[in-house]
Amino acid sequence: MKTKIQLSDHFTYNKLLRFTMPSIIMMVFTSIYGVVDGFFVSNFAGKTAFAAVNLIMPFVMLLGGMGFMIGTGGTALVSLILGQNDREKANRYFSMMIYMTLILGILLSAAGIVFMPPVASFLGATPEMMADCVLYGRIVIGFTSTFMLQNVFQSFLIAAERPKLGLAATIAAGVTNMFLDALFVGVFRWGVAGAALATGFSQCIGGILPFLYFVRPNTSLLRLTATKLELKPILQACANGSSELMSNISTSIVSMIYNFQLLKYIGENGVSAYGVLMYVQFIFIAIFIGYSIGSAPVISYHYGAGNHTELKNMLKKSVILASGAGIVLTASAFALAAPLSRIFVGYDAQLFALTSHAFRLFSFSFLLAGLNIFASSFFTALNNGAVSATISFMRTLIFQTASVLILPVFLDVDGIWWAITVAEVCACILSAAFLIAKRGKYHYM
Repeated sequence: MKTKIQLSDHFTYNKLLRFTMPSIIMMVFTSIYGVVDGFFVSNFAGKTAFAAVNLIMPFVMLLGGMGFMIGTGGTALVSLILGQNDREKANRYFSMMIYMTLILGILLSAAGIVFMPPVASFLGATPEMMADCVLYGRIVIGFTSTFMLQNVFQSFLIAAERPKLGLAATIAAGVTNMFLDALFVGVFRWGVAGAALATGFSQCIGGILPFLYFVRPNTSLLRLTATKLELKPILQACANGSSELMSNISTSIVSMIYNFQLLKYIGENGVSAYGVLMYVQFIFIAIFIGYSIGSAPVISYHYGAGNHTELKNMLKKSVILASGAGIVLTASAFALAAPLSRIFVGYDAQLFALTSHAFRLFSFSFLLAGLNIFASSFFTALNNGAVSATISFMRTLIFQTASVLILPVFLDVDGIWWAITVAEVCACILSAAFLIAKRGKYHYM
């Protein structure tokens, strides 16, 4: 029987992979059931509905990303306090973050529903796409609170040393989403409304089940307790988790810019092709994000405990794992470009050819993505939100925006597909510079 892995342990490769694997599977599974939405909408509602969902999705993810900010920043803070052996304070801060998430989610849902038509118009929805954009967006955003809770608990369940519970909740949510997508979109033919309802109901499963676990007596490191909202730790957590929020905001903005450029150069087919790339990217990038989420509480704990030897161990092993995974995923993406494109848009020969070609160029971005994602997460875990946010901001917004606007001038449409790879190269140089510059402060080298 394998012994329980604790945050205070020394992590070998085997133990590190065992501890982070539930988070990796959890994130991959979350991405897969998001992809199922796209599959059913594209194949049963058509490419216009598919383009509409892809156009509004960045705004939906932007709101839900607030949960990642609170989750990652809050988990880093709570894990650090656990490393200092103050369980009572850790529980108070944990509870504070969860209640804050609920309040913020309700406010964002109300605002998103009211402003959905002008948002869809701003994002460039054509008259044919407008109704589907508004309908899908309003339904999904109605579930923002549970979506945010799901994102928050993904991090806190690891700090509570219960990563398998997070995996179980995510699988339950994923199975619900897939089943309801097949029923609502494939059988009932409810189109984008069916896909939105399937996503929303699944998020209820992913957000409410962990909430019920923590609100009851349990044997984990954390439990929801009565507490009052304190401004200082909330601001500290939000500032530290701002890199994750910045990543979500930047990704959403960049997606909008991609769509603007693609509508300009290709039209609706370009938006649909980019949608396929994003769905598959979600799955591949989820591996890196899952590892980073899973390893972050370990890094925070040992930083709080002043264990510099284990910080060095975690950084070295993580860089090696991220590099190896990057090579494997790049090769896989290149080889699977045509088969995966056929799944989504095989019904349209022109769109299939465009998507397959774009996929092959896009695949090289996975080489360095894992290193950059971990570097940002590493500084969040060290409670240095400024460096973490800078890496995320430059990687996902500045470098990508500049690339997607400039490269098409020289490379035409191919410049759009190469943009993300160029951005990852620039971000990797920046990440390496920060790791070298901060080594004296944190003693991880």
